[in-house]
Amino acid sequence: MQQKTVLTADDVKKIMAAAETEAKNHHWAVSIVVVDDGGHMLAMQRLDGAAPISAYIAGEKARTSALGRRESKIYEDMINNGRYSFMTAPVLQGMLEGGVPIVCNEQVVGAVGVSGVKSTEDAQVARAGIAALGL
Repeated sequence: MQQKTVLTADDVKKIMAAAETEAKNHHWAVSIVVVDDGGHMLAMQRLDGAAPISAYIAGEKARTSALGRRESKIYEDMINNGRYSFMTAPVLQGMLEGGVPIVCNEQVVGAVGVSGVKSTEDAQVARAGIAALGL
């Protein structure tokens, strides 16, 4: 039987705090979501001034990244490069940059999704959160 690494509540708190700090340092009003490897929400925060829709989009980006085991930007790039049929993929609705997988011991253990500013900036906030784990 294989063993599986999982995110702890303390891990999630570290991710959220670091992501929030990154966003606030840049004055970015975003929503931040952390999910487990099955795409189930573990934490969500909508910073002051973030649009309500950003909470939904951040969750979908995180879910897409966790279930796909890759950054959500990869799906956006595939579609932008002409693979339009991928837009009909079931379950994956956050096919925009800003969802980043959390990888530990070569296993995806979850993902962070961010929405509210430019997609590259969303991804920057997500990566800052993940970096707090020191992986």
